[in-house]
Amino acid sequence: DARVRGWFLLDSYLPTFFLTGAYLLCIWLGNKFMKNRPPFSLRPHLIVYNLGITLLSFYMLIELILATWEGGYNLQCQNLHSAGEADIRVAKVLWWYYFSKVIEFMDTIFFVLRKKSSQITFLHVYHHATMFNIWWCVLNWIPCGQSFFGPTLNSFIHVLMYSYYGLSVIPSMRKYLWWKKYLTQAQLIQFLLTIVHTLSAAVKPCGFPFGCLMFQSSYMATLVILFINFYIKTYRKAPSRTSVKETPVTNEIKNGFHKDYFAAANGLQNNKKAQ
Repeated sequence: DARVRGWFLLDSYLPTFFLTGAYLLCIWLGNKFMKNRPPFSLRPHLIVYNLGITLLSFYMLIELILATWEGGYNLQCQNLHSAGEADIRVAKVLWWYYFSKVIEFMDTIFFVLRKKSSQITFLHVYHHATMFNIWWCVLNWIPCGQSFFGPTLNSFIHVLMYSYYGLSVIPSMRKYLWWKKYLTQAQLIQFLLTIVHTLSAAVKPCGFPFGCLMFQSSYMATLVILFINFYIKTYRKAPSRTSVKETPVTNEIKNGFHKDYFAAANGLQNNKKAQ
């Protein structure tokens, strides 16, 4: 698209490709580097980082709402050229959305440095690596119009998500963070709404490229499948047989009670002892 020529990182695919390669290499080398080292805390860094992403996401959310309202965008289907200056305004916000995807590579780098390897799943790496590359293509060929909807929803979700991440770093706040499960549900709803919105432009076209609509729907379908799999594994696990075993009876008695009674009464009994 001629309107984005000369914009930072867009004229050549090589920077995006090499940054993605560097991201994957950092995961591999970082895990090797941290293997025999203690994890870093990084609490102040995480608070600043999550606050920064939250504010950037909030800016993109508000700016996309205002720009599409100014341009009189059609929610069902919006083409690439009919809104004039509003299209340029949308494209500028979507450039920040594209650029935010390389900033969010730091999510994984922080996991590596904190030795949170269980968080570095296929879903996590696939999502981060592909989004940055897909949005390079979006900004070059379809930088406005129908492309606005997914980033608007995603910016809203990221305001909630990175607020959660930032608060979770503060120990005193963790007891109030009961809504992680609902964040995953909100992400799934986001993907489904984006698919519906994308396909609506295929059913009743307005000149937006049909191939791009099909690709976006297919990609979102992969995220739905992977997130449902993550949700089931994380929140729908049946209790294991070992986790429901009764506490073994011991012969050590103190004041007429088993020693395990005192451990449980003081909140000290853990699953290992119960098994």
